[in-house]
Amino acid sequence: GKARRGDIRTAALLLLSEEPRNGYALMQEIEQRSSGVWRPSPGSVYPALAQLEDEGLIRSEEVDGRKRFAITDAGRELLAERSPDAPAPWDTLAGGVSEDVQELFGLMRQVGVAGVQLMQTATESQIAEAKKLLIETRRAIYRILADGGKDDAA
Repeated sequence: GKARRGDIRTAALLLLSEEPRNGYALMQEIEQRSSGVWRPSPGSVYPALAQLEDEGLIRSEEVDGRKRFAITDAGRELLAERSPDAPAPWDTLAGGVSEDVQELFGLMRQVGVAGVQLMQTATESQIAEAKKLLIETRRAIYRILADGGKDDAA
């Protein structure tokens, strides 16, 4: 699934109703609550926060040189108009993805983090070894896809 227009606004209001946060913390919390399925970009979060602030639904303050946002009474009133049964945007996105896929996505992110660490600290021979491993892993994944889901047919 993909986040719909307005989802970031709703997500920000819901999270800010819990506690004040900066934009980066909002992005991290949305990613965590969606099991990594939704990673909003700064290009979507900060304009939404500016719009919410212009509308008087949130306010910002400088804390330790960072801009932190908090919900206003008007923002709480707007949230109160939501149906109590309405799911949070991150639940809607994560709900369409199986736990196995979410786990696979998490593992792929962990490999990415390990790769960044490798690039920062590894020797040339370690990098060469990692490249071979990744090439073989890519080939193995394509072999799995080429098998056509034989196990699922049983």
